[in-house]
Amino acid sequence: SDILESRQASTLASGYNGGYYYDCSQQGQATYTNGPGGTYYVSSSGNSQFICGKGWNPGSSSRIINYNGSYTFTDNSYLTIWGWTRSPIVEYYVVESYDSSTSPAAQKKGTVYCDGADYDILQATRVNQPSPDGLQTFQQYWSVRKPPRSPGGAISGSVDLGCHTKAWRSIGMSVGSQQLFQIVATSVYYSSGHAQITIS
Repeated sequence: SDILESRQASTLASGYNGGYYYDCSQQGQATYTNGPGGTYYVSSSGNSQFICGKGWNPGSSSRIINYNGSYTFTDNSYLTIWGWTRSPIVEYYVVESYDSSTSPAAQKKGTVYCDGADYDILQATRVNQPSPDGLQTFQQYWSVRKPPRSPGGAISGSVDLGCHTKAWRSIGMSVGSQQLFQIVATSVYYSSGHAQITIS
């Protein structure tokens, strides 16, 4: 879906704050603010597309990620773990809350039970798309929670990333050997709302 293009030709802010790494790319006028520690705030009146959040750099394929806060975006939005690896370049998502469908080019490869829920596993090939190493062709892996955690208010959860990477690997979807950044991201395509998320 178009939501996946939110980092193309966009302004990018990244760095470290409160002991965590943050990354935010957007087109339009979303407002992103770092809070104390693992907290961030992002809001939009519906005139922007963006993917922004806080996490770790480098990431870890075995990290247990906890998040809580409020999330009022409903249309065309994800609350997702988002990360990258190198050797090979892989972009991955563990989607916790969503309204929009996943990429129509993504192929369902299986299911996995992690953290008390079933997740659909999907894979897509992204051709000549933005990556941490410029325009590249790379694999994109997805775990999509079924059913999603409901948006519209308070939200919390825990993601055992090791459960997902093990499941991906078992069906030939191995992440790269070099971990790049890994964040709990709010990804929105021209929808209004706000999110306040704290990670640990």
